[in-house]
Amino acid sequence: MIFFPAVEENIKTPLDMLYQWEEINPEGVFFRQPIAGQWHEFTWRQVGDQVRRMATALIARDYPQGSHIAIISKNCAHWVMADLAIWMAGHVSVPMYPNLNRESVGKILDHSDAKLVFVGKLDDWKEIQKGIPQEFPIIAFPYEPRENSASWDELIGAHEPLQGKVVRKLDEMATIIYTSGTTGEPKGVVHNFISPSYSATNVVKEFKITKDDTFFSYLPLAHVAERLLCETTPLYAGSKISFAESLSTFPDNVQETSPTIFLAVPRLWTKFKQKILVQVPQQKMSLLLNIPFLNKIVAKKIRTKLGIQNSRVIGSGAAAISDSLLRWFQKLGVNISDCYAMTENYAYSYVARPQAIRIGCSGQPLPGVDVKISDEGEVLIKCKADFVEYYKNPEETAKTFDKEGYIKTGDQGHLDDRGYLKITGRIKDLFKTSKGKYVAPSPIEKKISSNPYIEQICVVGDGMPSPIALVVLGEGTDLSKKDEISTSLEESRVRTNETLDGHEKVQKIIIVRETWSPENGFLTPTMKVKRPVVEKSYGTKIEAWTNESGNIIFE
Repeated sequence: MIFFPAVEENIKTPLDMLYQWEEINPEGVFFRQPIAGQWHEFTWRQVGDQVRRMATALIARDYPQGSHIAIISKNCAHWVMADLAIWMAGHVSVPMYPNLNRESVGKILDHSDAKLVFVGKLDDWKEIQKGIPQEFPIIAFPYEPRENSASWDELIGAHEPLQGKVVRKLDEMATIIYTSGTTGEPKGVVHNFISPSYSATNVVKEFKITKDDTFFSYLPLAHVAERLLCETTPLYAGSKISFAESLSTFPDNVQETSPTIFLAVPRLWTKFKQKILVQVPQQKMSLLLNIPFLNKIVAKKIRTKLGIQNSRVIGSGAAAISDSLLRWFQKLGVNISDCYAMTENYAYSYVARPQAIRIGCSGQPLPGVDVKISDEGEVLIKCKADFVEYYKNPEETAKTFDKEGYIKTGDQGHLDDRGYLKITGRIKDLFKTSKGKYVAPSPIEKKISSNPYIEQICVVGDGMPSPIALVVLGEGTDLSKKDEISTSLEESRVRTNETLDGHEKVQKIIIVRETWSPENGFLTPTMKVKRPVVEKSYGTKIEAWTNESGNIIFE
């Protein structure tokens, strides 16, 4: 097994890094925030001043040291400043996804014992507000005024900046990050300051990130991968972070930013591909890419249109990405590094290095990460960025660590002789057909999802003679071309089945009408399919579908 030594000396906390850049680069730009189509810049000096003033305002509330303070907002400069202010005031931050429903908001505020919540950019404040108890203290970010709340600008205007350098120790609690709840109720993952400090220090060194690198933050900062890559890592490198203003301005914002480091989830890479093919059909693109000289021009134009023409590190994380999608983008000169990690290890685990991508694998371990495979084939991981416990849940905490302190990931996989990790499925996702054979759905889903019409997929088959695939077609698919769609999906089904054992072969593909989203409960906030929800929602229909004639069925 390959083991990369980690950086051990002089590990600093995020607050230490803020103090450093305040001193040595006060007029350098840290944040770029679009407001009403105009970019507003925040220097390190300005960020430090606002963080220090908000820290004073929080201290004035006289909460006990180590109190828990929540943040619910889309990504923006004030999200990061609130996080830093919470830490500077001696407290613990509790990030929440901006697309949670009222019930989830209420549960997390209650379970986390939060004393206050910062509220910012949200699509459905009226819904979220119903999950916040009346009289619960709220601080509203600028440009998003809220009734019955304190104002960020008014508070920093009324308080002097906190002087000196507050020191938070590496073994102090820093944050409680709630999991997205793929298989059940979200759990509060407790991380001490060693987690962001250790992971960011090593990521900066491993990928040679400097103050000249630029980041574009748009995936939820409540997700640990975005928090590591687009909050903590720039803080350690002294890099610039730009934010998306809204979903509608996202394409323009990323083009204007042209980040050197860029992360997306598989669903977004799929959407990128679908939108490209709308403008340049696959047959035409294949022809253009096979013409010498012209292929480089076409590929560069597409990368520029996506805004990633200057990206030197491009990643995909949060869920499995299909091998065919990775190969498709490689032809455009977009070499996507597959990332594998967990909330429990602060997203610090496995990353495919840009110069050593092996499609089908999640790269090699990051420095200081120790990995082994259990006798049952489960991936077990240990490093200094690992979480401390699940908040108020000692039973689950005990179940998650083995006797040697390795995290039981719940994923099946294997290592090759060069330390590359290949994930083959989720242990909890295994189901048994009526023939008594176990099936791992994830590898099957990855293969079928290479079909350009498919945006979302879930293979089910517990207690059934054979598995079936439930799919959602891509946005804007022309349903008047059902024959064409059916033919394409049947080809994908047959081609996939040729690679599977008999008991794994997919009997049918069912096209469902309803798009799966976090709002209707089918997806987690990080866009992972909630398999139990899908199975329960379509359970009564599945038997009827299996009895219908034909292999491709439209609901």
